[in-house]
Amino acid sequence: MDVKKLDQFAKEIIVEAGKKIRDAFSYDIEIETKSGANDLVTNIDRETELFFIEKIKAFDSSHRILGEEGMGEKVESLEGVVWIIDPIDGTMNFVKQHRHFMITIGVYVDGVGILGYIFDVMREDLFYAIAGQGAWYNDSPMRKLQPLKIEEAVIGINANWVTPNNRINHEKIIELVRTVRGTRSYGSAAMEIAFVVSGKLDAYISMRLAPWDIGGGVVIAKEVGAIATNFNGNPFDFLTTDTFLIANPYIHQLILDNYIEEKKML
Repeated sequence: MDVKKLDQFAKEIIVEAGKKIRDAFSYDIEIETKSGANDLVTNIDRETELFFIEKIKAFDSSHRILGEEGMGEKVESLEGVVWIIDPIDGTMNFVKQHRHFMITIGVYVDGVGILGYIFDVMREDLFYAIAGQGAWYNDSPMRKLQPLKIEEAVIGINANWVTPNNRINHEKIIELVRTVRGTRSYGSAAMEIAFVVSGKLDAYISMRLAPWDIGGGVVIAKEVGAIATNFNGNPFDFLTTDTFLIANPYIHQLILDNYIEEKKML
């Protein structure tokens, strides 16, 4: 497999898709809900996923696509070449703010991530990595993450988890929030992951993410030294949803050991 050729192709279709999404603001966007009022999908999400599927299949018909909107074939294994795609990560931001949403793509070969991309559509900023060769922000190499103390960290977390809930011990999260330097919440998992791998955040915590939320980001994470696991400290299963923590390597285990306590689901 020619990884450089595949990388160049991926970048080209990501940039083209980004332009199509930006152009979509000039006409009506059709909005629907999926699992609930906060889980939105638009015609642009679906059209963008279909765009990727058509381009990828034309490039190599043996490649399979696991996408958020389910427009491709059903993927039940990661054998061969699988593209894990979220055409618009942060649909609420896309609809409401017209910014702070990402295209994110991971290319996996037999379950191993070889290429990862997170593209800020409105800023036209690309975070990407080639496994074993490094990571870049646009054309600038990204450096390995630097040591820091938990008290110096800025973390990404949804404010819901510092209130009583049935998923996690919120008192532990309150303790974490009081310990760190600050918290942020951007409404796009891919955006928060991009910020962790580039050092703008030091950790991002989520109770439930899907493969397409993190497929690209996990590849980039490895190249800069960030650690990405579920709350048990195990690698993420890219065929299901799971808890997720990505963090600077100097605080990842500390957060798991001291501040993450899941509640037993009945």
